[in-house]
Amino acid sequence: MRFSILICISTILFSCTESKNEWTNLLDNDLSQWNNYLSYRLTESYNGDQPKDNQGNLIEPVGANNDTYGVFTVVEENDEQILRISGELYGCVSTKKEYENYHLRLKVKWGDKVYDPRKTKLKDSGILYHSIGPDGAEYWRSWMLSQEFQIMEGHFGDFWAQANSAIDIKAYPKESAMSPVADESQPFLSFGQDEKLFGYCMRSANFEKPMGEWNTVELICFENKSLHIVNDHVVMILKNSRYSEEGIKTAMNKGKIQIQSEAAEVFYKDIEIRPIESLPNEYLQYYD
Repeated sequence: MRFSILICISTILFSCTESKNEWTNLLDNDLSQWNNYLSYRLTESYNGDQPKDNQGNLIEPVGANNDTYGVFTVVEENDEQILRISGELYGCVSTKKEYENYHLRLKVKWGDKVYDPRKTKLKDSGILYHSIGPDGAEYWRSWMLSQEFQIMEGHFGDFWAQANSAIDIKAYPKESAMSPVADESQPFLSFGQDEKLFGYCMRSANFEKPMGEWNTVELICFENKSLHIVNDHVVMILKNSRYSEEGIKTAMNKGKIQIQSEAAEVFYKDIEIRPIESLPNEYLQYYD
């Protein structure tokens, strides 16, 4: 009898642990787990100032949950739900929940359409994590204060600091006109607000698949550490996520997740997230 009870308790504990770490699907037909925000149609002449109309009056952003343009829609392909982002206006979808200590994975591929100011530039999007504060806080007036996992042609996994964020990355320093480049063999360098290096670092190598194919990207965040992973390759090792305000630095290790609309058509699917209780063993080496 006692043995049977022990088996039952063990089974219950195992089931609880297993369910606690299950993947949660974040995508459905109604985008019920997301809000959306749209700012503007931006042009080549945009300089960071709030746009004005022909009479010189300031133009207000489209705003939150007012996507009458159909920038964010869910389409079906081969019985799969796919988030289509047209890119026509700058903006994002953002999770309604905040997340901390998690593993995010999704698949992404490019569409064909591009708009100003990217008609002659690389297609662009991105995953913004640890997102906090008001919408439209950064240069493009489209996204929250956050850290960016870049999704861009030839640059999957780059880092951008959004608004007044900062972070440390294992990277080679910049030289002359060359950008800093992530590399696991290098020491951590500081990027972003109130740091010596501008808030941009290039991924260690290009592992993007050919145009039209799905890419798998993963973001692992645990405590003050994060990893950018592209098609099973770690392309950036980061730690000490923070933001700086009037010289005071504050840790920024949790927040919402945003997916950018940035003047290029892009598709996302299999958007899943699960909580983690520690950094997976295969990645501990990167922080020794």
